[in-house]
Amino acid sequence: MTQLFADMATPLRLRMNVPRTFKIAPALTSLVFGLASELLAQQPPVATFKSGVDVVRITAVVRDHKGRFVRDLSAHDFEVLDAGWPRTITDFRPDTTGVSVALLFDVSGSMEGRLASAREAAAHVLSWLDSRDEAAVFTFDTRLDEVKPFTAGLKTLPDAMTSVVPFGATSLHDAIAETAQRVGAREGRRRAVVVFTDGYDTWSRLQPAQVSAVASRIDVPVYILGIVPSIDNPGAETATASAERSALAGPLVDLASWTGGHTFVASTPAQRSMSAREILGELRHQYLIAFESSGQPGWHSLVVRARNRDLTVRARSGYIAGQSSPDVGSGGDRTCCGNSSSPFQLRFWPSAGPAPAPPRSSFAPALGR
Repeated sequence: MTQLFADMATPLRLRMNVPRTFKIAPALTSLVFGLASELLAQQPPVATFKSGVDVVRITAVVRDHKGRFVRDLSAHDFEVLDAGWPRTITDFRPDTTGVSVALLFDVSGSMEGRLASAREAAAHVLSWLDSRDEAAVFTFDTRLDEVKPFTAGLKTLPDAMTSVVPFGATSLHDAIAETAQRVGAREGRRRAVVVFTDGYDTWSRLQPAQVSAVASRIDVPVYILGIVPSIDNPGAETATASAERSALAGPLVDLASWTGGHTFVASTPAQRSMSAREILGELRHQYLIAFESSGQPGWHSLVVRARNRDLTVRARSGYIAGQSSPDVGSGGDRTCCGNSSSPFQLRFWPSAGPAPAPPRSSFAPALGR
């Protein structure tokens, strides 16, 4: 028995920082270990992780040169570059969980005459959901409103959406950032934000690169579904010159691409239906990839690619490592959504096919820019 107490007292001294020369009475040792054993018996097991190592999890969608989804790949088929350095994939699997999607409606004044088309596109998205999935509905002008909380099996838009009258200015970028934060809090499903908008922003504090940093940090892809007439559709033959300079042909394309999402511009019922199908198709064909970060705090650029160069991989463009992972806010002050300084209070059809436009190499969503 004396030897047993001696063996048990050794780790206790180490944990309590007791000098080796200090003698612990056997009776006191027995009392301490009896209480400790009783407390440990009442506690659930606690997962342990390697100290100082960040495990980064990313979702990726893979298409072939014809735009078709590619299945049955393995970890060996991928390469991950973290700030230019190759990383070893530590976990890999096809993601077959359900979907958690936020439908975000632009209801500002510029959407007058277009909201019915936005509702039609959203109805197509909901029609592709099943019992594994959940959806929520949000609207915004200069503030964000939750119309319907996350609900499993949601198949139709709430009745309140039929009485919405577009009005006011547009805080598009701020609304996307705040909604991504809310979707990011959902666990156990593949997550995404789908935005129905004409692309105009007149009131936001955030820039597209800052929004993409917020969404990329929590691995929430943003899909932009542009609701515009054909003359404003950059991919349409009837597009005017101004359409090529619109946000739907530039900044919003980059924002979506940086988060691992995509931008669609739809001007007809058929295009809205097919865009909704493409979005849900991507969410159903994701791979989950995990690797260990270097742990260096701050923004890390991220490249995920297939060893087969005929395949195209879409994933988020970076992540923030370390304990000090900041949100990106107005004016580069690194404060934004989810705290007291949040901008909100709660109250192409691409002509070249479905492959995304690559991010512009001259402008990346780096913090503090």
